[in-house]
Amino acid sequence: MNNSAIGIFDSGVGGTSIWREIEKLLPNENTIYLADSNNAPYGEKTSQQILDLSVKNTELLLEKGCKLIVVACNTATTNAISYLRETYAVPFIGIEPALKPAALQSKSKKVGVLATKGTLSSSLFHSTAKNHANGIRIIEQEGKGLVTLIEQGKITSDATKMLLEKYVKPMLEDGVDYLVLGCTHYPYLIPVLKEMLPEHVQIIDSGEAVARQTKAVLAENNLFTDSKSMGFHEFYTNADAAMLNHFIKDTKRSIRVEYLNF
Repeated sequence: MNNSAIGIFDSGVGGTSIWREIEKLLPNENTIYLADSNNAPYGEKTSQQILDLSVKNTELLLEKGCKLIVVACNTATTNAISYLRETYAVPFIGIEPALKPAALQSKSKKVGVLATKGTLSSSLFHSTAKNHANGIRIIEQEGKGLVTLIEQGKITSDATKMLLEKYVKPMLEDGVDYLVLGCTHYPYLIPVLKEMLPEHVQIIDSGEAVARQTKAVLAENNLFTDSKSMGFHEFYTNADAAMLNHFIKDTKRSIRVEYLNF
């Protein structure tokens, strides 16, 4: 099992922001990434639909022999990870909006969260907010439409900028000094966000923390690869392989990007 791949899935290309952090921290590990772009965005689906899609993705990664699975999607984590952990034997790494570090560091005691409807409405998100945000006002904003634009590669388009302005302006007027990105697609918007946010407003996403947790769980389960070579990375999408490749083409690692009907 040790030289088997780390499996990663997301409702499209967004989870490649998590893959980058994992690959950076664990360069000798092999990875297999599933981009379920055909069903993006998960955040607008029912809890049962999200669970069914998460099971489908998990079973495909297990068929490919993955030793650990990263649910690189906030919506899938908040709606499905408990079931996945109860049902399958491999370790799972989930993703939650990074409320804790934002709440600990906020001076204004006001933190903005930009996330999907599926994440913001989940019980896991609310329990996290309750446990880590005592004395902090959490200002939630659904990023409706952003995932679709990112999936189309329209990161710096006027449509994307207009939506971001619409979503971020009320948070700024409320006095937030931290903006938590609660969707793995959203880190690709950081350059655009930095143009519209005042310097004192900090942006937090979960990528580095997820990579560190992945490393810790591999260690706990004695699952580190014994290979000294750089890892090989397989990417599969059920939509446009060229679009997925666009998000990872800058990597210097050994990769393969393919269309797969799943």
